[in-house]
Amino acid sequence: MLGPEALAVPSADQAEAARSPLGWAALRSEFRLRRDRVHLGAFLLASHPAPVRRAIDRHRRGLDADPVAYLHGHWLALEAAAHRAAAAYTGARAADVALTDSTTMGLALLYNGLHVRAGQELLTSTHDFFVTHDALDLKAGRSGATVRKIQLYDQSGAASADEIVKRVVAAVTARTRVVALTWVHSSTGVKLPIRAIARALAPLNRGRAEADRILFCVDGVHGFGIENVRLPDLGCDFFAAGCHKWLFGPRGTGLVWGRPEAWQHVTHTIPSFTDSGTPGTAMTPGGFHSFEHRWALTEAFKLHQRVGKARIAARTHQLNSRFKAGLAGMQNVSLHTPRPASLSAGLVCFEVRRMAPQEVVDRLLRRGIVATVSPYSPPLARVAPSVLNTPAEVDRALRAVRALA
Repeated sequence: MLGPEALAVPSADQAEAARSPLGWAALRSEFRLRRDRVHLGAFLLASHPAPVRRAIDRHRRGLDADPVAYLHGHWLALEAAAHRAAAAYTGARAADVALTDSTTMGLALLYNGLHVRAGQELLTSTHDFFVTHDALDLKAGRSGATVRKIQLYDQSGAASADEIVKRVVAAVTARTRVVALTWVHSSTGVKLPIRAIARALAPLNRGRAEADRILFCVDGVHGFGIENVRLPDLGCDFFAAGCHKWLFGPRGTGLVWGRPEAWQHVTHTIPSFTDSGTPGTAMTPGGFHSFEHRWALTEAFKLHQRVGKARIAARTHQLNSRFKAGLAGMQNVSLHTPRPASLSAGLVCFEVRRMAPQEVVDRLLRRGIVATVSPYSPPLARVAPSVLNTPAEVDRALRAVRALA
């Protein structure tokens, strides 16, 4: 087994620094992002902050030096630590958190494992990512269930929480077994009122047999790491997210959380190597993973908690509100993301009149602004101001958009 350098104990100075509040400039200094660009793509793939990089390197050196001893000596403890860190961050029980490699893996495992029978219905929206649609189609093909997609709003920029809830409730029938929705749509930036939907679905479950109850499943990746919520308070039954976006976690990490009462309705797909008798560990896929990344996930959760979930939520919304307000004042721009914080999070989708979205993104990049194009129909230009940005960077990006006219 390796020596103490493999699992080094922090010094007193390091421990004190970990307890100290972290300002925005100090947080930004933890990342190796190019300083000549305004990075507005946090929703896609995160840069690793210093604590995550150090943990990855520490575990990698241990595995490279003595893979068998390091794996056997630390695997269960480090995996359990990641479960506990996820639980502490989400406000959930560690027993109810499964570790995955991505949102896609989590959704696929969840929908494949749900107990669904022929004649039942899987309800989703036209706005969801193709992974949800494909996973539900595959489940329907195997189970004899059917998939139905509904439109939650007609114009994203004018979306209404009440209208969204009404459309979901109106679409539910006696055959509906699953309601599969996305917290924040990466196509438009619309944030769904998950709590309100959950409250509206609750009465519809009264009197249903367990095998017929509606299971509310959420792709939460674009709210996870932004919104200051506890997962048990959202009201959904299952929640899947990657951790390598807004959480700034190691690339190739994610989780699935389920309500304790809901886990009886799902069976794991891939045998677990770390099943300790809890639903979360049973749902955690076995096999050999990029261990150094999964084990470093603990540091990402700790970093976010050190900064403060409430502070991160307030800062992210502040920067995005600033961006939306700036775009709304431009005659050559159509804003597709709702301005209220209650209906949006960290994504801003827009189009510049008479200009293809890819041209918008390309021209912004020439000015040092990193944006992306949404892979939907219709495609839109997207930016995602995060806590790694400053108000001055938001203003610089707005000037660049204004100059496109």
